[in-house]
Amino acid sequence: MIALTDIDERSQEIFRRLVETYLATGEPVGSRTLSHDSGIEVSAATVRNVMADLTDLGLLHAPHISAGRLPTELGLRLFVDGLMQVGDLTPEERRAIESEAETDSADTLLEAAAARLSGLTRSASLIVTQKSDAPLRQIEFVRTSPGQALVVLVFEDGRVENRVITAPDDLPSSSLIAAGNYLNARLRGRTLSQTRASILAEIDANQAELDALTSRLVRAGVADMSGDGDWTMVVRGRGHLLDESAQDIERVRMLLDDLESKRDVIDLLTAARDGEGVRVFIGSENRLFSLSGSSVICAPYRDAKRQIVGVLGIIGPTRLNYARVVPIVDYTAEVLSRMLK
Repeated sequence: MIALTDIDERSQEIFRRLVETYLATGEPVGSRTLSHDSGIEVSAATVRNVMADLTDLGLLHAPHISAGRLPTELGLRLFVDGLMQVGDLTPEERRAIESEAETDSADTLLEAAAARLSGLTRSASLIVTQKSDAPLRQIEFVRTSPGQALVVLVFEDGRVENRVITAPDDLPSSSLIAAGNYLNARLRGRTLSQTRASILAEIDANQAELDALTSRLVRAGVADMSGDGDWTMVVRGRGHLLDESAQDIERVRMLLDDLESKRDVIDLLTAARDGEGVRVFIGSENRLFSLSGSSVICAPYRDAKRQIVGVLGIIGPTRLNYARVVPIVDYTAEVLSRMLK
């Protein structure tokens, strides 16, 4: 991995200007273009030599012999991590993000945040949220068919969700009522993620005072309701992906196919929960979007207890305006966290 300390200051400045020019134009950048930059006071020959050295380091590449240079994914990573000058949001952009947060509904709030994020960045926006993170008001089990039961979840914020879970074939109605009563006594006013471990431990220790069938139902319900299926994804602005130039149509097609792999996208975004602030995934750094050559910029958002409850971000070509998009994603996550309080 190349570090900034491996490159002298002059080379760093030429490299930074080249990447900024490429991100603005989408075209290969030549030495003559950079030598005319008022911030670079060296000859075109010197710029060519520096560009050759940067190419040898794997930071630049040429699409063909007579063209200028483009940053590689390694070069973009070095630029984002060490050379990018992050801009500040304009007052208008801040007001636009904040205005979308003026709603009392958590679901509407997420939809509005996704729409505004897509509009401001001219990219597709993604929001992943955990369905069961809100405190519960009531839970009820209803038989639907042999081997299945419906779980009705009523949250304190007014949302109602129905989940289908596996259930013992010979389950009597009394077990459905007993399972609901047992979980209501332990979950009311709390989230499932807060109590899942203690409920399962109580059942394992035979301290739940439930018969065998009811215990199986409770265990299945808790496992199914708090597993990977609890993550849901909101996608807005797919049309922005089609704004790419004609030669990128195949890349866009692959990207749209990737977005249909909902489970894989959720896995990628939830990985951002492990870090603080904005995360940037460039091209093949993530397996999912390696073929389509796309970048993802995302950040976690939190509830009133400062617990991470979801991740929001945007996806687009690696030629994103990172310096502008990063603060937009960061501030949207901040505003969303503030409103969820």
